[in-house]
Amino acid sequence: MSSIVIPPLRKLLQRWGVHPDSHKFPACGLSIEQAGFPDLLTVPLSQHVGAAARPVVAVGDYVLRGQLIAEAGGNISAPVHAPTSGTVVAIAEAAMPHPSGLPDMAIHIKPDGRDEWVTLQTEHYPINLAGEEIARRVAAAGIVGMGGATFPSAVKLALGAKSKITTLILNGSECEPYLSCDDRLMQEHADGIIEGARLILKATGATRVLVGIEDNKPEAITAMKIAAKPFPEVGVAKVPSRYPMGADRQLIQTLTGIEAPADGRAADVGVVVHNVGTAYAVHRALRYGEPLTERVITVAGGAVREPRNLWARIGTPLSYLFERCGGLVSSPARVIVGGPMMGIGVPSFEAPVVKGASGALALTAAEVGEREPSACIRCSSCVSACPVGLMPLEMASLINANELGKADEIGLGDCLTCGACGFVCPSRIPLVQYFYHAKGELSAMNRDKKRLDNIKVLTDARSERIEREKREKAEMHARRKAERDRAAAEAAQKRNSETAS
Repeated sequence: MSSIVIPPLRKLLQRWGVHPDSHKFPACGLSIEQAGFPDLLTVPLSQHVGAAARPVVAVGDYVLRGQLIAEAGGNISAPVHAPTSGTVVAIAEAAMPHPSGLPDMAIHIKPDGRDEWVTLQTEHYPINLAGEEIARRVAAAGIVGMGGATFPSAVKLALGAKSKITTLILNGSECEPYLSCDDRLMQEHADGIIEGARLILKATGATRVLVGIEDNKPEAITAMKIAAKPFPEVGVAKVPSRYPMGADRQLIQTLTGIEAPADGRAADVGVVVHNVGTAYAVHRALRYGEPLTERVITVAGGAVREPRNLWARIGTPLSYLFERCGGLVSSPARVIVGGPMMGIGVPSFEAPVVKGASGALALTAAEVGEREPSACIRCSSCVSACPVGLMPLEMASLINANELGKADEIGLGDCLTCGACGFVCPSRIPLVQYFYHAKGELSAMNRDKKRLDNIKVLTDARSERIEREKREKAEMHARRKAERDRAAAEAAQKRNSETAS
């Protein structure tokens, strides 16, 4: 099953997506190098979906690489570990790669240069572990979705206990321009990725693995097929190079022909999707006991002198990575963490590498290509490009008219905010920014509604309690009066009986 062929009809029916220029060379042709570590690591407490991690160290503490420095802050959360050995010099706010551009809390560690590990729990045959134990160790290692979603991986591993999972899809498409970290990881560490996939397979209870890799990565496809050959439950498929092929729903439909429900999850149709980087992190955690302390990141862009892929420690500032790649040849027009389509623009070179950071891009003005938007010409290019079949121009018109509810009714909630619509728009209308804004407004409105609903529930409960207490008091007074009247009647009867005798 190591090779899978996608039916031609399924390819023909897929008309969505765009084809941005690749820009993956020269980084994709060079082996991954170690970045080393800077003079100061800034390790964010919130680099995953869910509640921020809670520090378990204090300023002045000496830590070893892999040591727990912040525990999970809730059921949907992930712990954080020291990226190297050194001293905690501060627990304070720092610049973050976040859409808000706001600073957030982080643990600042000064490396001592020795890079000493904590004692690790190795496992020669991790595939023999029970599924529950695999999930527990993945959670303890702080592994999250490495493709950028950053959802705690252990939570997805537990889906098998709630839904009938039959298929694990491993996402190796890497459709974003410039990025090649997954490509290089598959070329150089295919065996580890396949072992990680088989461990995820066992934890979820699924029966097969489908690895989807875009057809512009022939070396990665070959390496993964060779690594998967001994395992009949693992298949490797070549998928078309089209953005956003890496989106879960698009990859599921391409590989299986199944369309995940718009108002549900992939697990509802028996599928769970993990990134190839996540699978490799699972392999390292289970076989060698290593928590997630580093990742492969593509450092590229027209302003970067020597683009390449680096093993970078979590918490490494972008400025250090650019220096490690020969520095910048010019002042960049935009610095992005992630890919140019869905990545996050950062205001500071000191923003750190986080678990979901697949790229550090320094783009020139020519690459950014910004110009003033003009009026919509109703060409419908955005409709053709939308991977989920929405009408971006209609949603944008409703958002401009402040009809957010109507925009939601025609599919805003299904929007991937992938940016394909804005990419093809000849009028350069910032469609995806409208959708981000509208989703944020609707989310705030929903939070306010839930808060008001909770207040109403509490108010109604208080009113009901007051009425109940009034009834209980009235009933108590009535009982006491009845008891007094009965006692008085009995006393009067007794006196009458004594007088008569």
